[in-house]
Amino acid sequence: MMANEAGQSMSIPWALQMKAVSVEEPGRLVQTLTGAILGCGGWVLSRGANDTGTINMLFEFERQVCVDVYSVLIAAGLELSQNGHIRFTELCQCTCSNRRSCGDEIASIDLEIQTYPINLARNQRFFESA
Repeated sequence: MMANEAGQSMSIPWALQMKAVSVEEPGRLVQTLTGAILGCGGWVLSRGANDTGTINMLFEFERQVCVDVYSVLIAAGLELSQNGHIRFTELCQCTCSNRRSCGDEIASIDLEIQTYPINLARNQRFFESA
């Protein structure tokens, strides 16, 4: 491997793919998460929701704020998958242990959220029972 390539490979951010579920209304959840991520100093690169209530968000942040980002995702009402919790915990622990050498590196999260709004679930149960 050439020196240039070695330097580039060391600067590759943590790129995580995660899944989550939420009972929040998709449009409101996208707004809440966007504001929360921006409030932590992150960048939302793409976001969107489809007709089935699936939200896709791609965002980045400096690793030094990973605990803040993790906290706002949970506070927004997301239930991350078990793998999502494990990977985010690894990111936070690694960052805290190596804050001087990696705190300003970038982490990237590709997040897929399946929403099940409470009022939608209630309406569906009502129609199923009728």
